[in-house]
Amino acid sequence: MSAVRTVLGDVPGERLGVCDAHDHLFFGSPRLPGQELRDVAAARGELAAFRALGGGAVVQWTPYGMGRRAADLPALSRESGVHVVAATGLHQAAHYDEQTLTGVRGRLAELFVAELNDGIGTSGVRAGLIKVAGGFHGLDAHARWTMTAAAEAHHATGAPIAVHLELGTAALDVLDLLCGELEVPPHRVVLGHLNRCPDPVVHRQAARSGCYLAFDGPSRAHHATDWRMPEAVRALAEAGFGDRVLLGGDTTTAAARSVNGGPGMPYLLRRIGPRLAVELGEDAVRRILTRNPGRAFAADWR
Repeated sequence: MSAVRTVLGDVPGERLGVCDAHDHLFFGSPRLPGQELRDVAAARGELAAFRALGGGAVVQWTPYGMGRRAADLPALSRESGVHVVAATGLHQAAHYDEQTLTGVRGRLAELFVAELNDGIGTSGVRAGLIKVAGGFHGLDAHARWTMTAAAEAHHATGAPIAVHLELGTAALDVLDLLCGELEVPPHRVVLGHLNRCPDPVVHRQAARSGCYLAFDGPSRAHHATDWRMPEAVRALAEAGFGDRVLLGGDTTTAAARSVNGGPGMPYLLRRIGPRLAVELGEDAVRRILTRNPGRAFAADWR
């Protein structure tokens, strides 16, 4: 039976409710010193604020070695009433020290499968997706290594694969590797950060493959995309690909949390959803926030 694997167990996709399809309750990277998401109380506050606006589920894309705090997730989910999905996987090499990478070399697919089937570390919390990453307009050796391991783990478990696209680029390269060479079914692949490279032709080409396209988060100063994102989503919907679109908040720094004055998780429902409703109508946005993630993150687990 197809189900989404949450930190409290497997649930049918239709039970997720309104879903933030890409975000982080906990996250830490040497590329963002001093901005780690480590505070449990702050994570609880974000979930409460998201829930107060009608949120029902959050998919955390934080992979191995980046401070997932998996053991804290079940209690946060129960207390907030928000479904939480955890991730296994590996980010770009720049997010790790060499010791961490050496420790998983030669056993990466095995690690992913173990975290999906048995749980993350000693927490007992099973991951519900595999998160990997591409490079800027291409795939380096690290990306190919991690994606090959992700594909192997997918074939062993059925888990969906979520891909960080660096500044939204290399979408077609990722699909060529994962869905072509490595034979992952496109509907099991989620491409993240399409809003950061608002190329409508590439968006349609990617959607035509059958994968899911995530538009995740308000832009940063160098991402001139906030005003283009509604156009991009509307163009996909008008081309018949509204059922491939996902929306998320992608909160990666402490300063970006709503409890610290940033947009945080609530922004998805407070501003992004209503803005998109002007372009698409409320019913279409509701489907993007509920039905699409329920399908994208469900798997026939094996």
